[in-house]
Amino acid sequence: PLVDAPSLVSIRFLNELDGWGVTETQIVRTNDGGITWYNVTPPALTQVGYSVSTFILDNAHVWIQVPDMANYPNAGTLYRTSDAGLTWTFVTTPFSSANMIFIDNNNGWVLADLGAGAGSQGVAVFQTTDGGATWTQTYTNDPNSPSAGESLPLGGLKTGLTPLNMQTAWVSGVTYSDGTVYLYRTDDGGANWAQVTTLALPPVAQTTQVGFEPVKFVAAQDAFVTVRIPSDQSQLAVFTSNDAGNTWSFTPTLIPNGGSVDFLSATEAVIYNGEQFYVTRDAARTWSIIPPNVVFGDSFAMMDFVNTLTGWVITIDPTTSHRSLYRTSDGGLTWFPVIP
Repeated sequence: PLVDAPSLVSIRFLNELDGWGVTETQIVRTNDGGITWYNVTPPALTQVGYSVSTFILDNAHVWIQVPDMANYPNAGTLYRTSDAGLTWTFVTTPFSSANMIFIDNNNGWVLADLGAGAGSQGVAVFQTTDGGATWTQTYTNDPNSPSAGESLPLGGLKTGLTPLNMQTAWVSGVTYSDGTVYLYRTDDGGANWAQVTTLALPPVAQTTQVGFEPVKFVAAQDAFVTVRIPSDQSQLAVFTSNDAGNTWSFTPTLIPNGGSVDFLSATEAVIYNGEQFYVTRDAARTWSIIPPNVVFGDSFAMMDFVNTLTGWVITIDPTTSHRSLYRTSDGGLTWFPVIP
């Protein structure tokens, strides 16, 4: 069924036409760049919004994790489609809220939240090799568990997990310690973790508490990671790797008030800093500043670019909570309302 002007909470576009969206009550998809939307919600799912985690591998394969709040953090329901939402299967999972990433149709990882407080966060790492039908826990730092490990510390708030394959992955985060690189790597499927020591923070980050965003792979060897540096004016630092995350290089430009980031290829990225779009085509060595014709301001909710020309922005009216969807085809200079 068609959905007229869905009130989108989040979006994920795969190309200039095909995309998926989440509303408070529905999972929707489009094949014309966001003009027309179809309801592909699993039949048993009635509440969606911010409470669910989604992963979109391609236009056919999508997973939706719904936490069981009555049994948090040890239970949830995972919905999966392999035909673009025409049909869904579901299984009960041994985790609730999860950062979920699939490498292909069968192999995936989950970083499950076990609860946070006082600057610490318990997590568990799970893997699947059958598309999410079954899950195996490979690590936990839950101090109440007899199998708890310490190589991925309980301290610090985790921002996400990024796998390269089923052996190697990174967990990023932030801790209340000045100049700390909160980026950990595993090379044995999550059983053991080690702090990344090949990433040197710039001097401005040595005396403040920095936050690492999840590593982003854009090719087998090429990856980015961003670091948020609070100061009188918040800044965003970008690091690149061209050897599958073994070493990292600091790029020369600190983006003022850097917010949403889309890494598109080994050379291309888009960053929005609350006022303007920063676009690079040379692996973050230089940036072009694009002033949009629409002042998004406090209404900006999220963006999703598929290349350096085509992207979308969700806005939320702070007074009415009305949500709109805008699209650009010229790199962020001109925006048109797709869903007014």
